[in-house]
Amino acid sequence: MVLITVVGEQQCRKGMEFVFGGPIADCRECKVKTICFHLEQSRRYRVVEVRDVHHECKIHEGGVRVVEVEKLPTEAAIRKEVAVEGSMITYEETSCNRIGCVNFKLCRPLGASEGMRLRVASAKEDIECPKGERLRLVLLD
Repeated sequence: MVLITVVGEQQCRKGMEFVFGGPIADCRECKVKTICFHLEQSRRYRVVEVRDVHHECKIHEGGVRVVEVEKLPTEAAIRKEVAVEGSMITYEETSCNRIGCVNFKLCRPLGASEGMRLRVASAKEDIECPKGERLRLVLLD
């Protein structure tokens, strides 16, 4: 599903991906805040179309441009017992802090944060964990 929002003029280009960080206090009085703030916080999005509409912005140097975005699924490693295709889960962040691990970005993915309700869109292969955790690679949306 395509959504309309605004992205900083200097960053907006077709194909650009970003994680929506959430509302900013400085934006309370902005006339276009409703198109900024309707995205889901901590979710990944991709710009699919850039429109010609430009607005001034206190946060983004050079203002913002209206864009069409799509929500992206998040690739993640989750506990094998909850990695059931089609099921809804409450995402739990891993307690692992092994930054050098090849799976670190899957265990702490951009686009999913503690407590988010997400659907397991697809369950893929098992992941070998150096700590011995039973993990499976999934796509969450």
